[in-house]
Amino acid sequence: MTYCLDGVVIPTGFDVPVEPLRRAAHFTGEPGCIAEARHFAAQFLEQLRTEWCATIDARVDGAVQLVVSELVTNADRHSDGPYILELEGTDTSLTVAVYDSSGSLPRVFPRDPQRIGRHGLEIVRALAQDVAVERVPVGKRVRAVLDLTKG
Repeated sequence: MTYCLDGVVIPTGFDVPVEPLRRAAHFTGEPGCIAEARHFAAQFLEQLRTEWCATIDARVDGAVQLVVSELVTNADRHSDGPYILELEGTDTSLTVAVYDSSGSLPRVFPRDPQRIGRHGLEIVRALAQDVAVERVPVGKRVRAVLDLTKG
């Protein structure tokens, strides 16, 4: 059972989640999909706050939004088809994974403040504690793990 006291969720110990919260959304690549993905991520973070009693400050919230935006934008820009945003989280960490139909793996470029564009994966690597890119049967998956306790 869970009790709410002045909007704060208080787990009693019997109903504390043991499985990470998981959600996925499919996007077609139509205009507005990137904004929809960011909204989907914001709703997911609210669910983590409610169901996992996660304490997520504004800085971490912004980092999650930026990672989602960068990964979805790359999928939107570089794949020839729809893509999937998959989120998995607990009170301490969040995994953002994006699947797309392109078999081309993203490249990480050396830091260069003079370069215009192509900083997406560099940004994601700076914000995440782990980033992995792998080929999957449908194309590729780019996964970033964020620490929700850093603020």
